[in-house]
Amino acid sequence: MESAADGDGCTTPDVHLLRVGYALDGDDSCIADARHHAAAFLDRASDDQHLPVSARARDLTQLVVSELVTNTRKYAPGPVLLELRIIARTVEITVWDSDHRIPAARATDPGRIGQHGLEIVKAVAENFEVQREPVGKRITARIALADGPGHL
Repeated sequence: MESAADGDGCTTPDVHLLRVGYALDGDDSCIADARHHAAAFLDRASDDQHLPVSARARDLTQLVVSELVTNTRKYAPGPVLLELRIIARTVEITVWDSDHRIPAARATDPGRIGQHGLEIVKAVAENFEVQREPVGKRITARIALADGPGHL
């Protein structure tokens, strides 16, 4: 764990307060395991680091982790890497998989059954990005830790 703060108690943009990584084997239990890791990580951020973690942030983090790991489980062979970091006032969720194809959210269609995961992630995340890697890709989403204006 690394820690650095400026005068207002926030980290500088490129330094994280808390960081964990998990290798998930891609079997049927990996989605539930990823959600469990995300909840435990946010508990640690709140309890050990005394960071404000709203119920909304907790729920959205678990939702985003679930959707991203589910997509990886469905479309990419092999292991999944999950990294969770606290940067400033956000939780950053990064999922790596070995598939080189860049995902794209489909056009909104309320009649479509399934395949809404990426739409959901993009709708709830403050920031979303996909980065191609030498092997596979990294998908990163950021969620605000505390509720503020515009958050329910």
